[in-house]
Amino acid sequence: MPNASLTTGRSEPTSATGVLIAGIGGASLGTEVIKALRLTEGYRLFGCDISPLAFGHYAGLLDKSMLVRKDAYIDDILTLCSAHCLKVVIPGGDEPARLVAAAHPRFSEQGIEVAANSSAVVAELADKALCFRRLEELGFPIPRTFDVERGIPSDLPMPCILKPAIDSGGSAFVFFARSVDEAALYAEYMRRNGLRPIAQEYIPHQNGEFTVGVLSRRDGELVGSVAMKRSFAAKLSVAARGADFLISSGYSQGHIGPYEAVCATAIAIAKAVDSRGPINIQGRVDAEGRFLPFEINPRFSASTYLRALAGFNEVDYFIRHLLGQPLPTLAANPGWHLRSLTEAFVTDGGLIA
Repeated sequence: MPNASLTTGRSEPTSATGVLIAGIGGASLGTEVIKALRLTEGYRLFGCDISPLAFGHYAGLLDKSMLVRKDAYIDDILTLCSAHCLKVVIPGGDEPARLVAAAHPRFSEQGIEVAANSSAVVAELADKALCFRRLEELGFPIPRTFDVERGIPSDLPMPCILKPAIDSGGSAFVFFARSVDEAALYAEYMRRNGLRPIAQEYIPHQNGEFTVGVLSRRDGELVGSVAMKRSFAAKLSVAARGADFLISSGYSQGHIGPYEAVCATAIAIAKAVDSRGPINIQGRVDAEGRFLPFEINPRFSASTYLRALAGFNEVDYFIRHLLGQPLPTLAANPGWHLRSLTEAFVTDGGLIA
């Protein structure tokens, strides 16, 4: 493993809990997790990434950051945990989440807690086609969803959304189609980029789009939920917009409040899939007033820092739950949560190597 590391000048007591965030790119889940944990005390925060250009190396929020090798990702992370007495690993993105979940037994053997949902839930919900088929079987109303890897079905509803079956979080490779021809074009474009496409009925955003976090303990007991009604006044939160559609970006902002009906549906979904940790559910309210999920990710959300600012620090709570420590109170205060970009300047010769 490379010895490349960067010390930021922070120095937490050695008695503090050592936590490693795996994946610390700019404007990513990993950096939002770091910011949420910096709102509280008692942590030594380490970060790692495969890229020397990952923003988290230079944000000044970590006690230490390190490079890891893509082809030895888990081995390097385990070595880091052993060398620095790190007790908890938090995946900072979808790919780290899958890799860490698949290696969960190796972490358990070393007494390292993985602050993520159960490996079974991560595996079951990773494929969006299978995920929404499962939700439909469980009786939840959903946007009609089709696997279009082998062609566009004749009963595909229009307009529709085309997106990857794997890694569609953050609205990457997400397209709006008004016709079968457009849907076929986008599906082929994704296939040529090595992605397996799915198509999903488009639900207009006018009745509200929400991102909802539901946190459960390891035994499946519900801890709580928090909902944000998204605002699209700023272009940062919009991936694409037209006269008759809007695709949200991965940068949520809006109003956190007591959206009880929305939370009730999200909680029911979390219980039905046997969630054993954090799960994030995005959806829109249809013309009948139903909250229809269109994206489910069994991990912490990139909105986690906004939730922590409101008083719902789910990352801190879950770590303390895993380690058997006294638990903080979670209570989301209603209000508007807005965000922007943060920058860092690194002089020549200052990159981690």
